[in-house]
Amino acid sequence: MDGDVPTDVRVTAADVLAAQARLRRYLPATPLHHAERFGCWLKLENLQRTGSYKVRGALNALLAARERGDHRPVIAASAGNHAQGLAWAAYRLGVNAITVMPRNAPQTKIAGVAHWGATVRLHGDTYDEAKAFAAELAEQNGYRVLSAFDDADVIAGQGTVGLELAALAPDVVLVPIGGGGLASGVALALKSQGVRVIGAQVEGVDSMLRALRGDRTPCDPVATLADGVRVKEPGHLTQRLLAELLDDVVVVREAELRETLVRLALEEHVIAEGAGALALAAGRRIAGKRKCAVVSGGNVDAVVLAQLLSDVRPRAPRRPRRRHRDAMPAPALEPAIATLNPAFPSKPRAAVVARDHEELTA
Repeated sequence: MDGDVPTDVRVTAADVLAAQARLRRYLPATPLHHAERFGCWLKLENLQRTGSYKVRGALNALLAARERGDHRPVIAASAGNHAQGLAWAAYRLGVNAITVMPRNAPQTKIAGVAHWGATVRLHGDTYDEAKAFAAELAEQNGYRVLSAFDDADVIAGQGTVGLELAALAPDVVLVPIGGGGLASGVALALKSQGVRVIGAQVEGVDSMLRALRGDRTPCDPVATLADGVRVKEPGHLTQRLLAELLDDVVVVREAELRETLVRLALEEHVIAEGAGALALAAGRRIAGKRKCAVVSGGNVDAVVLAQLLSDVRPRAPRRPRRRHRDAMPAPALEPAIATLNPAFPSKPRAAVVARDHEELTA
């Protein structure tokens, strides 16, 4: 499926702009939130349709296929979010969609796919097993296979996240990496503006980082809270793009990820799934005057979230530094105010109180 991408396939910033034009009428821009305690802006894709950025790529792919006259039923393998995005897009456009998900996919995501009327097939215990089964069904039935990340239209659709971030003028953007579709699209959208794009992966689930270092040996990913990035083999097209565009990859420990997810919920009132908190967890190691982390999704299982809130005790955040002007003694402020506007000279507080009393009793 992903390994069948021709080597001559190219994705450019122009493709991302074309995707933005297609998606504008269907998907409003998601908000930005400044997480002051983290010192980082958040791009809240957890508030996107279906609770994840994945709907961008799926919808752009279906719209682009319709423009090309391709009306075949679509099949996709997914750990959950790509399946939900495809199901919603197929519902909106009247396209038949089949999704293959691992048996251990979160019930929240399985229910989300079924809600929009897509056919759900559960197969295997990992994304890669589901992917192989989807490819087999596609060959038998003539379906169009839509990769979760290694597809030019999908990458261009995910890149619209980066275009929406451009108005923030960030100096660094942090993006979670599974197969690499989101990171590739965001890098295409922002690299021409001099923005550093940093990928985030989980320890033991770092297939893209190893591939970028020249090691494409398949390695079973460990169990992780970030099930959305638990990919055994990264995309070939995405690897080519990231080798050219990505500035760095930060590998996060599972304990860091769990603590970040809980802090997001308790301190910022933002509900994120494991993969959604990954970029912010990596951002704690990256310096930037105006950095932004993409909260890629919020489809966390309620039982998992309750368990995390019960078990994880995050460290208290550091107290913010007092700025010099805040530390100025109160009496010293009055002359400063007077010099700013001579029309309002400083008066002793007792005189002001006496004048107010006279006016009230007059």
